[in-house]
Amino acid sequence: MRNLRDVDPVVLTCILALLAIGVTMVYSAGAIYAVDVHGDELHYIRRHGVYALLGLAVMTVLAAIPYQRWKPWTYPALIGVALLLIAVLIPGVGKTMGGATRWLKLGPVFLQPSEIAKLALVLYLAYSLEKKNSFIGTFSIGILPHLLFAGFLLALILVEPDYGTTMTLAAILMIMLFVAGVRLLHLAGLLAVGLPAAWLVLMGAAYRRARMTAFLDPWAHQSDSGFQLIQSWLAFRSGGLLGTGLGESQQKLFFLPAAHTDFILAVVAEELGLVGLIGIVVLFGLFVFQATRVCMQAPDLFGRLFGMGLALLIGVQAGINMGVVTGLLPTKGLTLPLISYGGSSLVLTMAMLGVLLNVTAQARRATVLDERSRNPWRTSRRRVRAGGVRDASWQS
Repeated sequence: MRNLRDVDPVVLTCILALLAIGVTMVYSAGAIYAVDVHGDELHYIRRHGVYALLGLAVMTVLAAIPYQRWKPWTYPALIGVALLLIAVLIPGVGKTMGGATRWLKLGPVFLQPSEIAKLALVLYLAYSLEKKNSFIGTFSIGILPHLLFAGFLLALILVEPDYGTTMTLAAILMIMLFVAGVRLLHLAGLLAVGLPAAWLVLMGAAYRRARMTAFLDPWAHQSDSGFQLIQSWLAFRSGGLLGTGLGESQQKLFFLPAAHTDFILAVVAEELGLVGLIGIVVLFGLFVFQATRVCMQAPDLFGRLFGMGLALLIGVQAGINMGVVTGLLPTKGLTLPLISYGGSSLVLTMAMLGVLLNVTAQARRATVLDERSRNPWRTSRRRVRAGGVRDASWQS
């Protein structure tokens, strides 16, 4: 378990703090709704607590496994995720909730394959971009294969429909291509084609057009498509600087629909105020900054891309959710990582964080070893931290 001793403490602290806030706010935001729907105020928090504990166990196990061992699983994971996404679209197999068919029912558990697709896509991009790094400047090898594989997965997710996850993964694709060093001219060309295509897809469905209309003028649609956003704004206004107090939200009293899910940040803002809201923003910002900074020191390009891709994926999803809740972006069905209620979403997010923690651990050990190798005056017999090789300079 020596890998666990070197995980970055700042990254780990941010993860645990956000998870604790999430458990607290899921109970606060969902208790009354749980009584109304299930007759038990502990219904959501009980399930969320089990998923949080399971997620912690998964994160701990994966943090102890060297991330290099994921390489042989790249294409099996990609194929498996593609099959699961196809299965979701088969009538009678995929489960429809809230107008979208995104889940597979496995006994008492609902599995959302698009959540697994996040990890699989980042793994594939990290593996393939490292493998093709010497040809990264060519479009046919450096970009086209990644567009084809990623585009296939994104198309399957889009037809569920899940526009929010599709755009999130598209953004991660562009970011990882940039980090890997593809030509800026190629990236500009992709954006020139991709942004108009994304707009056409956005406006191609009636319900998405309604969301865009409500985003532009929610008060004109306050009884239908603009209702949720307006209730979110009212929660922000009620919270003020210090909030109404934990458990004292008024908007969760059946004004803000399913307040414990996508719009849980509005309840946070109402009960904990601007101070609590800024605290969450700071935790996410610190997490992304520190995780990407440490992962840049990973021993190989695969680790750098894998770790940074996972950290930025969490950050991009959190940013989109915050943008939606505050009215800066049109409404999408994306959860706030580690805070919103959700079973497969929470567990798979923590699985990704476990892999990320292992990258930070190896990056920090590599930094320690590198610093020692550059110090000609160090002759101590002490063993290198976290099980590294013993400095043999004392024998010379």
